[in-house]
Amino acid sequence: MTKVNFRDKQDTWIYLLLFFIAIAARLIPGARTIDDAFITYRYARNILAGEGFAYNPGEHVLGTTTPLYTLILVSVGLFAGSEQVPFAEISVLINALFDSLTCIFLFLIGKELSFRMAGLGAALTWAVAPYSVTFAIGGLETSLFVLLLVAISYAHIKGRKITVALLSSLAFLTRPDALILIFLIVIDRMLETWQELKTKKYPLFRDRSLFLEIVVFLIPILAWWSYALPTFGSILPHSIAAKTAAYRLPSEAGLVRLLQHYATPFMGNETFGIPWIVVGIFLYPFLFTIGARQAFRINQHSLVLGVYPWLYFLIFAIANPLIFRWYLTPPLPAYILVILIGLQNLVSSILHKFHAQDKLIPNKVVLAGFVVLFPFVMTMGGWTLKPDHGLSSPAPKMAWYKLELLYRQAAQFLEPRIEKYEHRPTLAAGDVGALGYYTKTIILDTVGLNSPIATTYYPIDEAYYVINYAVPPDLIIDQQPDFVALLEVYGRAGLFKDDRFWQNYELINKIDTDIYGSDGMLIFEKK
Repeated sequence: MTKVNFRDKQDTWIYLLLFFIAIAARLIPGARTIDDAFITYRYARNILAGEGFAYNPGEHVLGTTTPLYTLILVSVGLFAGSEQVPFAEISVLINALFDSLTCIFLFLIGKELSFRMAGLGAALTWAVAPYSVTFAIGGLETSLFVLLLVAISYAHIKGRKITVALLSSLAFLTRPDALILIFLIVIDRMLETWQELKTKKYPLFRDRSLFLEIVVFLIPILAWWSYALPTFGSILPHSIAAKTAAYRLPSEAGLVRLLQHYATPFMGNETFGIPWIVVGIFLYPFLFTIGARQAFRINQHSLVLGVYPWLYFLIFAIANPLIFRWYLTPPLPAYILVILIGLQNLVSSILHKFHAQDKLIPNKVVLAGFVVLFPFVMTMGGWTLKPDHGLSSPAPKMAWYKLELLYRQAAQFLEPRIEKYEHRPTLAAGDVGALGYYTKTIILDTVGLNSPIATTYYPIDEAYYVINYAVPPDLIIDQQPDFVALLEVYGRAGLFKDDRFWQNYELINKIDTDIYGSDGMLIFEKK
């Protein structure tokens, strides 16, 4: 009779638990789609409609940074069986699946590094983490991207080189900043190859494994580039250059935002208040350092986990882009896992030092309370039972989509006016996701993500900026769109002070809102 391994059976239940918690944490809140996700949906919809990989039909501009996720949506959309593919609901479902797999990989990494409890703690935390759930239900590619990053790390620790090469290629096609982790993998692989060459004493060109890794990595990327270069005239997403040109930020903005973020990986500020950020700035790097050292002693390839979060921090702090919330998610799984490895090591040492013969509570229970239960409960502090807008089901507090709901309202107002035009009218907007998805118009993207013409109007006078973005007045005056829909704050100091604009446009609706300090959302039509 075959003897059942209790640990293997226990692990099966853990995998199922992680899977169902992660799925439930995304299905319960429902789709709360973020504006940028609508851009990807419009690309996918146009592909399915036979318009090609284009945001505005006939204008081939790579305005999305995630071609792989776009193609996945297209592939799933082929089987939707309806004229209006429910991309928002599809995104929630596939993102929930991606995130559940990420949780399982985090647990596997913890097991591989002999810190099983830390792996379980990291997996449970990630299952409900607001920085995970928010962008899964927001429809972004973040869930796929994070899954690939964590899977790459696991495969690298296990020494599965071909798998690492393939997953790295897919990660790069999901988001270009995958290069941060890929760079670390390449450095580690080069050091490993150098040691092998010194030991085996054979020429580099005879290392067939290394050659195969390079080929496997390049094939998907070159396949995409062979399409992208002749279609878009570039292999880089146009949105990268557009964001750099359009947004104006203080030089320290990125650093400050990242410091706040790295001080609150478990949303402790929601439970203990703002002072916890000060505690976290010192506590979590300390625990991370302990965890990284312990992991490295067990498996030297785990060094990528110890370096990646801080290299990510350094690059984004120096580049200082406008840091959208989803930019903060990729380093978190590794950061959380290594912190919990450090915590498990520290608590284990303390329990061992104060070991008592007659313990009322077993050491394993105490350890589980600190490493598994406490991070999970603290992270749940980032949720609310009753959101103040949109769907009424429980959701992360940061799953905020008031702006998208307002743009949906603006699209509904514009729809009957758009239908009166004999030609397809042009709509100018600073946030083009929801407006572009819900209106049958040509979109003039004033930031320039999908409209290259807009980037030629930057830089603009700093006096035009009230917040970090302002619409160039000359862009609207020169291009003469049929409609303009903007938050008032985008044009307050520039466009709306320009007499030429008022000579050509009339205000047809004002939707009340104070988002970003704005005096409403304003909708204009060309006279």
